[in-house]
Amino acid sequence: MLTKKKPVITEEAVVSVQPVRGYMPPSIISNKLHVRLVGLGILLNVWVLALGHILNPLKAAKAVRDLRALSVAYLGRNPEKLVKVDGRYHYVMGGPSWPSLSFNRYILSELNRFQEFRAPKPSLRSVYFAITKKCPLNCEHCFEWDNLNKKEALALADLKQILWKFQEQGVMQVHLSGGEPLVRFQDMLELLHSAQKGTDFWVITSGYHLTLEKAQQLKDAGLVGIAISLDHHEPDKHDAFRGLEGSYDWVIKAARSARHAGLVLTLNLCATKDYASDENLFAYAKLAHELGASFIQILEPRAVGHYAGKAVALEPSHIKRIEDFADMLNYDAAFKNWPIVTYHGTHQRNVGCFGAGNRFLYVDTDGDMHACPFCQKKSGNALHDDLPQCIQEMRLKGCHAFDSAGF
Repeated sequence: MLTKKKPVITEEAVVSVQPVRGYMPPSIISNKLHVRLVGLGILLNVWVLALGHILNPLKAAKAVRDLRALSVAYLGRNPEKLVKVDGRYHYVMGGPSWPSLSFNRYILSELNRFQEFRAPKPSLRSVYFAITKKCPLNCEHCFEWDNLNKKEALALADLKQILWKFQEQGVMQVHLSGGEPLVRFQDMLELLHSAQKGTDFWVITSGYHLTLEKAQQLKDAGLVGIAISLDHHEPDKHDAFRGLEGSYDWVIKAARSARHAGLVLTLNLCATKDYASDENLFAYAKLAHELGASFIQILEPRAVGHYAGKAVALEPSHIKRIEDFADMLNYDAAFKNWPIVTYHGTHQRNVGCFGAGNRFLYVDTDGDMHACPFCQKKSGNALHDDLPQCIQEMRLKGCHAFDSAGF
């Protein structure tokens, strides 16, 4: 029987966070002039890239307009808050930060979609890379449930080879997941140290044994941010969802460690139908604010893995409630210093799914590639097969299982 535990975090404790080894915790920028100036800097950067690669100025202008229209359609409206760390700005969880080489690569790949100036290549914004089958949890919603805690199929050398192949194709972000990726902590450090420049790295975790020392090592190895799964603001209910007493405490300690080490902190919420109430969502946001999170990323449950055959999909009323919640936290002045909410389900309902090799894909613990974590239909193996060909075939097939899947 799981026993209820009280939160062990206070506003005072978070406010007193001090930099560690020269790292400053990320800060949320909500000053309108500051946000506007950053926006102008980004736009100037886009124009310089467009004019430097699309020789016809009229075509360059059209490509920039098309890219801005896509951005507005995806986000709904221009951001009014940003996250700043290490001199770089993040405006949406899952997008490359600015200024950076990964941002420039992303913009060039997008501009090339509208006005082709080079031979198209299967460059990806993001790859979700499951690096281990091991996990100590028994999560209610686990999409990798059938593959957990079996013998590892990928050695460290295999992980490096797969990463190198994607970096050769110009991938801009890699999200390391599992299973629980922190189980392979030393291998993950080796993987980060071996990576080429120009790719941003994130870890998706339950917070498993993430100490301050480990968070510092990850930061030193080049990690940008960490997304920690928190599926209820009440400790006992989170533990029940995760199937392990004490897993809530992992989140609290890991969140503190991440911020102290200067990592961008995201809290991931799988918003079930039971949880998607105003009371729960705002209680979650309050805790995220107290923990110093930069982002709240809301994912929709899907009937795969542990949820296979279950009616878990959100109904329109739940979706509307989450959209209103996200809109309030992102644009209401009363929440100007609270975390930015990223709700990919809404974004992709606006512009279509970005998975299936369109802008991201999923690599499982065997190295097999899938349209996304929820649409698990093998499209080649990242270790053994020709990567560009596999990505192109995946794009042609698309993602038919979850046309509006948000991830």
